[in-house]
Amino acid sequence: MAVRRPVAWIVAVVLFAEALGVAALNWFLGIVVDRQDMSLAGLDPDTMSVSSKVSGVVFGLYFALCALVALLVALRDRPPAGLGRVLLMSAAVVQGLLGALAWGLAGWSAFLFLLLVLGLIVLLLMTYDDREEPAAGPAGDGEGDGGPPVSPPPAPTAP
Repeated sequence: MAVRRPVAWIVAVVLFAEALGVAALNWFLGIVVDRQDMSLAGLDPDTMSVSSKVSGVVFGLYFALCALVALLVALRDRPPAGLGRVLLMSAAVVQGLLGALAWGLAGWSAFLFLLLVLGLIVLLLMTYDDREEPAAGPAGDGEGDGGPPVSPPPAPTAP
């Protein structure tokens, strides 16, 4: 099997890694909140811990689903359609929002990683969005619809 467009494979691997990273980071933050046993503006520490773990699992599954769509695009070598395309577009938006937050909160390295993932998702969507235009008709036929040229009917033969 020849790999024509490796960008889909790369996006799938990066999104799977990000899914694991996001889930692990939120799980770790939930454990930290639970062990510190501190309240933030009167919120229950157990509620904050559980919500952090649940959000980690939800975002991890979301990014894993987006990675699965990218993997299917790579295996089929066809553009994503329907829900898969919407998922990849929403993942690009989420990457942009996370990148904007990461710039101020986590530093340049996190911002550059998220920007790289955003660029890869957009590249995947643009690479597989090559709708072929119909070929131009023969010169001078006036049609230009790309169909086969019209041939005259066969000449009648005498009996």
